[in-house]
Amino acid sequence: MKKIASFTIDHIKLQPGVYVSRKDHVGAEVITTFDLRMTSPNDEPVMNTAEVHTIEHLGATFLRNHKDFSDKTVYFGPMGCRTGFYLLLAGDYESKDIVPLMIEMFEFIRDFRILPDHLLKILKAFFLKGNGLFNIIHVVNIQPVSHISVIQIRIQLKRFLLFFL
Repeated sequence: MKKIASFTIDHIKLQPGVYVSRKDHVGAEVITTFDLRMTSPNDEPVMNTAEVHTIEHLGATFLRNHKDFSDKTVYFGPMGCRTGFYLLLAGDYESKDIVPLMIEMFEFIRDFRILPDHLLKILKAFFLKGNGLFNIIHVVNIQPVSHISVIQIRIQLKRFLLFFL
């Protein structure tokens, strides 16, 4: 049997970043698979399921609606090990080619709000009256799934975006 290329990588040395995992040829087309590594495998805790699920949905929504990449997005989803995501794009790409796209996508995820800012201000003003719930709204900032740790998502995204700086 052939060895699977991505299984031959030393995961002990693997750091967060954007890597080309493989390139497959389907007829005349090339499909590039990216490894979007968010944490260091075997060195850091894996991401929580709720955060992974939220990033998966927001990331896929962003990519499938992107002006330049909607028709090129084949798949975006989590790795089973919960240390990152896979992005499959139609076309022959290198990591540097998608850096602007990744920054744009993760900024979209970071800044996503279910409620428009004007409704958020009304809620904050209401909860400022001292019943303690303002602190909860302030921390989660009315994120897509209220029970997830938004702080954890922001920490992961900040670490991931540091790769590009």
